[in-house]
Amino acid sequence: MTILQAILLGIIQGLTEFLPISSSAHLVLTPYLLGWEIPAEQAFVFDVLVQVASLVAVIVYFWQDLLAIGRSMIRDLLDREPFRDPQSRLGWMLILATLPAGVIGLLIKDLVELAFGSPQVTALFLFVTAALLILAERFGKRDKELAEIGWKDALFVGFAQALAIFPGISRSGATITGGMLRDLKRPAATRFAFLMAIPIMLAAGLAASHELLKAPHVQDLLTVFLPGLIASAVVSYFSIRWLLSYLARRPISIFAIYCGILGAVVLLFSVLR
Repeated sequence: MTILQAILLGIIQGLTEFLPISSSAHLVLTPYLLGWEIPAEQAFVFDVLVQVASLVAVIVYFWQDLLAIGRSMIRDLLDREPFRDPQSRLGWMLILATLPAGVIGLLIKDLVELAFGSPQVTALFLFVTAALLILAERFGKRDKELAEIGWKDALFVGFAQALAIFPGISRSGATITGGMLRDLKRPAATRFAFLMAIPIMLAAGLAASHELLKAPHVQDLLTVFLPGLIASAVVSYFSIRWLLSYLARRPISIFAIYCGILGAVVLLFSVLR
């Protein structure tokens, strides 16, 4: 991987991590469509580390929310009433929603890595993302605020996030869909999806860091990766702000159309190639 490739992939990651169009698909398909020969081990570690850069953007953007949630959880625990405050309750729902993806990810890690090596499989999963987004708009009542989320809602969204372990299934798309199918309003589902991404992205980043430390020429890899990670963090921050504003007024159907078209283009490209 070259520095220029890392920067371009970082920008693409920043644009697509929080838009419901699957950043993992774009990180797999971009080298494929451009004919880049990037070693699979490098690509997998970079793909996860660049998501950590996006994680930094989420933490910066939602810093005040996270601080309020953390304070409320600690205060209510000390008072032995862990679910008293709405912010504290939200924190526990976020933790609960994180569990399914974490457990399932550990169980099928090898299968996931295999899927990352197949552009055709990734393209097929893009159709799954498109279907999920259409389902959300078609069947979600969208009448609940974030403070009303319950444990069944949190688990449902958590299992939706587990689908996004595979490249091509958008994490934000799956979790926003999960929230909307549990009748959360579109902005509330989006905010919950972004907040619950923090633990799972952090865990994935720690795992990738472990893999990176075992790789030969670690210092050279970091020199190449770093510009891409910075680009990802900056672009991710502005993507979050834009999407929250967009979904407050408009449906997510346009992203379903994009995923369907991209999946079809990649499959056609594979056949012609």
